[in-house]
Amino acid sequence: MNIASLIDHCLLKPTATIAEVDQLCAEATANKFRAVGVLPLFVKRTKELLKDSAVKTATIVGFPFGHSVIEAKLAETVLAIVDGADEIELVINLSALKNVDWQYLAKEINTIMPVIKTKGRAIKVILETGLLNDTEIKTCCDVYGAAGVDMIKTSSGYAATIVSVDTVKLLRRHLADAVKINAGGGINNYETVKELLEAGADNISTENSIEIVKLAAAF
Repeated sequence: MNIASLIDHCLLKPTATIAEVDQLCAEATANKFRAVGVLPLFVKRTKELLKDSAVKTATIVGFPFGHSVIEAKLAETVLAIVDGADEIELVINLSALKNVDWQYLAKEINTIMPVIKTKGRAIKVILETGLLNDTEIKTCCDVYGAAGVDMIKTSSGYAATIVSVDTVKLLRRHLADAVKINAGGGINNYETVKELLEAGADNISTENSIEIVKLAAAF
């Protein structure tokens, strides 16, 4: 198994520097990671640094808790696409979810989706599953599956929750096969990566990519 090709190499901390982004892209290119995940500020630079590689450029919208209004998220999405992002990672509005306002969440995704699809980009929806119960996760699968998203991501990593194998299994049971699962949140060793992939995850997001690849090579 080529673990590197299934890893999104991420740098989403609020103090990220240009030098760190440059290093991130160099590491991604050298290891042939699936994608690089960066803050919106660095999308243009990342796209330029990765132009001669197959590594995708991903960025977040509504980070970290998804509280921005729909119009603001739409504007963020448009700017990310203009700057060259291949994948948009949309953080759902957690407050709307906890208020059981599924109509709002459906409106949010159905407003943003057409812009992304018209431009031939991919959309990854971040749920923050560690803050949700099973019923909420199942309903998310229904709403975002119906919308036709490309991928569901378990966590942005910001909420300090660790993705579980059971959560990935739950998502896989309730999502159509066409919707991929990106496992993220506290992943720092190869054993966990292997378990998550076996549970149904299609790829992994982590800031510990280099260490995981090294550990994988030892097996």
